[in-house]
Amino acid sequence: MYEIFCTSKGVQTDSRKVSEGEIFFALRGENFDGNRYAAAALEAGAVAAVVDNEEVAVDERYVVVDDTLVALQELARCHRRNLSARVLAITGTNGKTTTKELVSAVLSRGFRVRHTQGNLNNHIGVPLTLLSMPADTEIAVVEMGASAQGEIALLASIAEPDLGLITNIGRAHLEGFGGAEGIRKGKGELYDRLAASGGVAIFRNDDPVLSAMVTEREGLSSVGYESDIAAGVRSNLVGDYNLFNIAAALAVGDYFGVPREEAEAAIAAYQPSNNRSQALPTAHNLLTVDCYNANPSSMAASIANHADSVQPDYLHKVLILGDMLELGEWSSEEHRRVLKGAMEEPSVEMVITVGNCFAEAAAEMCCDSAKVSCFANVEEAALWLGETPLKGAFVLVKGSRGIGLERLLGLL
Repeated sequence: MYEIFCTSKGVQTDSRKVSEGEIFFALRGENFDGNRYAAAALEAGAVAAVVDNEEVAVDERYVVVDDTLVALQELARCHRRNLSARVLAITGTNGKTTTKELVSAVLSRGFRVRHTQGNLNNHIGVPLTLLSMPADTEIAVVEMGASAQGEIALLASIAEPDLGLITNIGRAHLEGFGGAEGIRKGKGELYDRLAASGGVAIFRNDDPVLSAMVTEREGLSSVGYESDIAAGVRSNLVGDYNLFNIAAALAVGDYFGVPREEAEAAIAAYQPSNNRSQALPTAHNLLTVDCYNANPSSMAASIANHADSVQPDYLHKVLILGDMLELGEWSSEEHRRVLKGAMEEPSVEMVITVGNCFAEAAAEMCCDSAKVSCFANVEEAALWLGETPLKGAFVLVKGSRGIGLERLLGLL
């Protein structure tokens, strides 16, 4: 299969997007079976279709395997081993995508770098990321996401990283990880892999949790850095919490010998996108848009930063908060905790929540209806904002992606 890959134009898992010369992998999901679309992929120009249903394999263009997902992962591992590039894996509760982008920008000042595109950071995305790496790649920056223990271990076994960076350990995907300690163990699987393979952990040594995790793993090589190396570095990112992401990028740049002035220039030039830490002025308000994802840790940090920020041209501070998803049995407690913190910020005039979890928390807390307005979904919130438009406000828009807060931006 690797011989076929080396003469192909890449890998595709969506038959609707197949281009001439690609290999189609017929993956399965809860609601789809890629085997059904293998013939269409070949008609669209695929050089081969990898399937795990031998009944669809009617000629030599089909490659039959036991499990197409496992085959995809094994092909990616094979390609990684044939690359001369050093692989840097990045995971963590908050900031991993922004850190990945900043690190890649910094390293691009001195190396041929390829990095994870979009949110291709799971058991399918990591293999696709690796298989997109050309032979001349010098450094591969691979983002690894997880919502349960064992997932980082799997991704690390595919990418076989030489270096690893954990941004932080916070409270997210509590349901899948089984609580806070489960998060620590799950993210720590990256350090486990590095310790076993002779890799290097680049870590923030003024974070007591990360420092302890490094110390606990006998034989783990590590390079520590202080978060204050980001002080005074210009960027287009909104929120003081992004200083941790900037510091990580500088530390990685230092490790690879990128001149500090080049690293800082790369960070200053980086433009955030995809509703992550973006400052968005509109005709009526100034928005801080960070609704790509949310968890209790990032939500609390965003609210505190928004409350402390000074914007003289905007007289009113408003929070639009969407539910935090995948918290399981901890959901009620965490939504109450976040809402309580928002209510206690004296500079915040209005809190608008979207989603049943925050609405239930507000009801349980008997929140002041003059300050807190709760809506079950984006549609209800949109109707209210259409009738009660905000003007002259400094607005934080923060919530889990599944809530869809980005659909409110046009009304603000």
